[in-house]
Amino acid sequence: MGAFEAFLLGLVQGLTEFLPVSSSGHLELGKALLGVKEGGLAFSIVVHGATSLSTIVVFRKDIQHLLLGLVASGEFWNPARRFAGFVLLSMLPLAVVYFSFSDWIEARLDGHLASVGWALMFTSALLFWAQRRGKTGGKVGIVEAVIIGCAQAVAVLPGVSRSGATLSAALLLGVDREEAARFSFLMVLPPILGATALEIRDWMDPLHQVAGSVSTGALVVGAAAAFVSGCWACKTMISLVKRNGFNGFAAYCFLAGLTAVLFTYA
Repeated sequence: MGAFEAFLLGLVQGLTEFLPVSSSGHLELGKALLGVKEGGLAFSIVVHGATSLSTIVVFRKDIQHLLLGLVASGEFWNPARRFAGFVLLSMLPLAVVYFSFSDWIEARLDGHLASVGWALMFTSALLFWAQRRGKTGGKVGIVEAVIIGCAQAVAVLPGVSRSGATLSAALLLGVDREEAARFSFLMVLPPILGATALEIRDWMDPLHQVAGSVSTGALVVGAAAAFVSGCWACKTMISLVKRNGFNGFAAYCFLAGLTAVLFTYA
């Protein structure tokens, strides 16, 4: 993977991370169109880490308020600590999946275009279901955090949108749309930043060859493209999700998934 391919794929990652269309699935489709065979989990985690940094920039006021609430005196189980506790709880299903099936997940990330296509069509069905059956007005609680966390764990498969799965799960559970969006985009920060830190540690260890055939320069270019486009997408696209609903994204995911499947078996 060269710098140009890394730039295009980073751009795709940043633009699609905050839309319910599966950024990992689009990375695989982009690699197929560009003829890129390598990258795998290392490149995926790096660009996801860059878009997580863009989330920190966009949600910096929310994060600052949350951190101040964590260290505040007074009520022990205040809103900030309750929110942080639910975020940690939502991470448990993802931790189980990641540490138990990481090798299998990495194998699924490279070159399985048909699987991506079917997963995109699954995302389409999930979005359509949430649009039709979802209710809003409730808050995130223990049960909601666990179920939304399970949705995030399923979304490790390329083609299953993380934001689409978590937002759909939240809406189907009756969580308020604004709170669902806030929880969905902040809950991903700890696991993605943690995974990125582990990758950086491995790159610094000469006994590991995580980067493989992807150069450090290409990784930097991809991360920069993902960060800049992610900041723009996070500020503008989430408002479109709230305003227009999921029907347009559901249709797009279905068409993209069907195209990927037909391309594979043509």
